[in-house]
Amino acid sequence: MWLGLHQPHYVCHCAIFNFQSLLTVILLLICTCAYIRSLVPSLLDGNKTGLFGVFWKCARIGEWKSPYVAVRCIVMAFSILFMQ
Repeated sequence: MWLGLHQPHYVCHCAIFNFQSLLTVILLLICTCAYIRSLVPSLLDGNKTGLFGVFWKCARIGEWKSPYVAVRCIVMAFSILFMQ
């Protein structure tokens, strides 16, 4: 039962306000879109504009920059597992 002494404080720990979490979400989005496009290209190629065009663009970034994205994934995994 809440007695009115202190109002509970809720802090938003979402990826928008934490830069490392935001980078992790973007990196996972790029990797996921590139993987989905490798399995079913017609799913993302039909939507090159609009809201779903973001997924197509992420897939293209993942394909073009795959060595850099892979290195960044390894660095991010190392930092999450051992630095935090």
